[in-house]
This record gives sequence, structure tokens and C-alpha cells, in this order.
Amino acid sequence: MTRPRLRLVLASVVVAAVATAGATLVSQQKPPMPQKPGPAAGPVLVLDTVKGVIEIELFPAEAPKSVARVLELAKQGFYRGQRFHWVQRGVVQFGDPFSRDMTKESSWGKGGSGYRNANRPIGVLEASKRKFERGTVGMAYYSDQRPEDADSQMFILTMPNPQLDGKYALVGRVTRGLAIVEKLEKADTIKNLTIK
Repeated sequence: MTRPRLRLVLASVVVAAVATAGATLVSQQKPPMPQKPGPAAGPVLVLDTVKGVIEIELFPAEAPKSVARVLELAKQGFYRGQRFHWVQRGVVQFGDPFSRDMTKESSWGKGGSGYRNANRPIGVLEASKRKFERGTVGMAYYSDQRPEDADSQMFILTMPNPQLDGKYALVGRVTRGLAIVEKLEKADTIKNLTIK
């Protein structure tokens, strides 16, 4: 009779010891470190298109010169009335002033702001550490030019494209209206582009 009681007593002691040790460990744990805040949200481009509104958060900390140029053009009303001049599976592109004129359709994609990046240091590519994923926005340049020659044209991806990583300046991401982007067709118009 003594042995079963002894086992019960020993079991109670072990349970109490484990509970006390657990409580001690919990009380000695440090509170979790607060998460470092991410980069502050950048300005947002609001594209009012014939299909609906698209919002693009810009990344000035990652591509400061490219974002500054886009903001400058947006403030001048440069994008108002332009068309999405290139629409392919996975990507749409805009930013060519020739696209305002349907009679110049054969030249769409060849126009720019006239800036030609004369004020940008030669040989600098603002390559983002981010990946070109669905919804990301990059600066377009002609195939016979360098990435730092990108001027006013931008593209929006509707599917990931890792082949672009490190080759283009990634300037932002769509935060609202990606379904609108996916409905866009060539020659759809940007009624207005504002900054918020």
C-alpha cells in the first residue's frame, strides 16, 4: 500500500517541479523585440482610365531619380490623354505622347518626354532588390538603349517576370486596380493621372 502512494506523491512532486520550472522560464523570457518599421509609403499615382482607377505606390527610396522624373511628368499633366500603347500577355505599357494621336499608331512606343535623361549620371541603373512580380511597375527603355536611358514610359506586370530582375528600374507596385490593369486593351486611354 505504501508503494502506490509513494508513486502518487513522486508524480505530484515531478508535476509541480515541471510547472514551477516552466513558470520560471516564462518569467525569464524577454519580451519580443518590436519589428523595425518598413520604408515609409511613397507617393501614389492615381490613373483614371477608361476601364477604371489604378493606384500605384511609388518607391522613391529604391529608385529616387526615376521616381522623381515620373512625379515631375505627372505634375505637368504629361500622361493625361495618353493611351496604353503596348498590351501583351503579362504586361501593359504607357508613357508615350505619340499615343495621343491615332494616326501615329505605327510610332507608338518610340516617343518620350524629350528629356532623354541628360541630367542623369551615365551608367547608373537604379536596379531594385525587389523582384519583378505581378503588379510591379518598371521604367521601360528601347531595346537599343541602356536602362539608364529610360524616360517617361512605364510598364505594369500582370504576371511575374524574373528575367527583368536587375535590368530595369522597379519604381512601384499596383496597390489598387490590378483587375483593371488585366482588362486593359491597346489604345485604352488614361483620362487623368494625379498624385496622392
